[in-house]
Amino acid sequence: MHGERVDKEKKGEMICLLPQLAPSMPANDEYVIEILKDVGLMTQEQADELAGRTGGLHMVETLIKEGTVSPEDVARTLASQNGMDFVDLSLVTPSPELVGLLSPENARRYKTVPVSEHDGSLVLAIADPMDFEAFDSIGFLLKRPVEFVCAVPAQINDKLDRLYPQGLEELGKAVVTEEEEEYNGDDDAPIIRLVSNLLIEAQNNRASDIHIEPMEKRLRIRYRIDGNLQEMQSPPKKLQGAIISRLKIMTASMNIAEKRVPQDGRIQVKVGDKTIDLRVSSVPTVHGESIVMRILDKSSLMLGLPELGFMSDDQATFERLVAMPDGIILVTGPTGSGKTTTLYGCLNYMNRPDRKIITVEEPVEYQMTGINQVQVNAEVGMTFAAALRAMLRQAPNIVMLGEIRDKETAEIAINASLTGHLVLSTLHTNDAPAAVARLVDIGVQPFLVSSAVRGIMAQRLVRKLCANCKVPGEMSEYEARVLNLDSSQLSKATVMRAVGCEKCRGKGFRGRMGIFEIFVADDEVRQMINRSATTLQLRHRTREMGMRTLREDGIRKVLAGLTTPEEVISSTMGEDH
Repeated sequence: MHGERVDKEKKGEMICLLPQLAPSMPANDEYVIEILKDVGLMTQEQADELAGRTGGLHMVETLIKEGTVSPEDVARTLASQNGMDFVDLSLVTPSPELVGLLSPENARRYKTVPVSEHDGSLVLAIADPMDFEAFDSIGFLLKRPVEFVCAVPAQINDKLDRLYPQGLEELGKAVVTEEEEEYNGDDDAPIIRLVSNLLIEAQNNRASDIHIEPMEKRLRIRYRIDGNLQEMQSPPKKLQGAIISRLKIMTASMNIAEKRVPQDGRIQVKVGDKTIDLRVSSVPTVHGESIVMRILDKSSLMLGLPELGFMSDDQATFERLVAMPDGIILVTGPTGSGKTTTLYGCLNYMNRPDRKIITVEEPVEYQMTGINQVQVNAEVGMTFAAALRAMLRQAPNIVMLGEIRDKETAEIAINASLTGHLVLSTLHTNDAPAAVARLVDIGVQPFLVSSAVRGIMAQRLVRKLCANCKVPGEMSEYEARVLNLDSSQLSKATVMRAVGCEKCRGKGFRGRMGIFEIFVADDEVRQMINRSATTLQLRHRTREMGMRTLREDGIRKVLAGLTTPEEVISSTMGEDH
């Protein structure tokens, strides 16, 4: 083990702790091969055979490709020989504060990423333990004690891509219009890059929302990823006004000078070859304007029914419903349960040249090719009901209503379904049978409901286990009891547990899927609705017909190893089963 060399830079009294390495010793293949022989990872015979086969070129790369040694073997060996510790970066998540200590330019130039702090020193991971330029330069730039550890080069590159994404300047330019140039100027370039970085990071992390929230002493940034809010690196509080102003400039319909009333608008920017649409909302708070940007990912439009989370039998049932020539099909669930995504998935499934599809939405979130989309504007009298009346004169085959909110809209939708149109819409109810009672409560006559409704689907969203790191696990007694599972069911199950890795940012989950409850109206159900049957009676009848509850569908996905018992229990808590 080598000692440590202490360099002092008199101006800033900077101390850099470096491993004592011979400057003349290059990190070449021959040197690495010698070390691998010394530690017993290969023999002299193997080394001679390799040199003869490769002509002495790319020998270490060849060893790794052939599986003789792993990248980790090489990194660990080099670290040990040069008096450094080895770190597995897949297990490291540096804090935003540490990430901010290195500029993206310097991190990439010297191929180093922050790991932690130790006894007042900043610990940095580096791929080449003999990169003396990096050792000396980084210590000088940071003006603080620095310690280096060794990591696998591929992990360094992956961390650099995640922590210091490239393309900020290009994105900043992409969203600056000519009219903005006079306002922005050179002094605002860092703010442009900072805001661009927020958008790029959100996209890279598959966030659905960006929340910029002024607190008393800081500006909090949070991303909603897979339904859960996660706090990110926060910029200085003093930049709050500039960041919010920048976002308002990007959103053409927002007034930069108005800070007293709520505003909303849209932003469209391009990240690489992908266009991002954002719906922006601002609300004045005690400590400044709170901004929420919802990311509208157009790739979700192309989801097929299997990608939404349907098991094959439920998918077949739902496909039969949407293939009907007329009637109403409702998707129900609370806010954030994926109803809109499911409706768009249906439209994508049904969108063919021989069908005319019209939607009425508030607002139009995704623009779809081949579909006529109408946006509600109550200020000029374009309500859901008025838009629906007008669109029926356009002779559509399929009508999609963003939501049925009142008696007038409900009655027009039902009349449309009874005159040869297939109507898709949503309702806010907890389960599928309750949607019938909700329509009656709105004021629709039971005989109209029974005549029009073809099927109702309730849904929730659960997080999917990360396919890269999930492992077999056991179900606890509590979970088995709550999910009403017996030992015979568990013996055939593939219960998996979350672990956490780089791909899922250590969360163990990546993406979400639906769990569903599909109510199909047969003749007996229609008669029960006509007789004003209760929700409980309707549920009992549909259960006899084979309807699975939300929790039962969730259980199927737990037993298939797609999600966890905790996810299903929490998303269906409080339901009667």
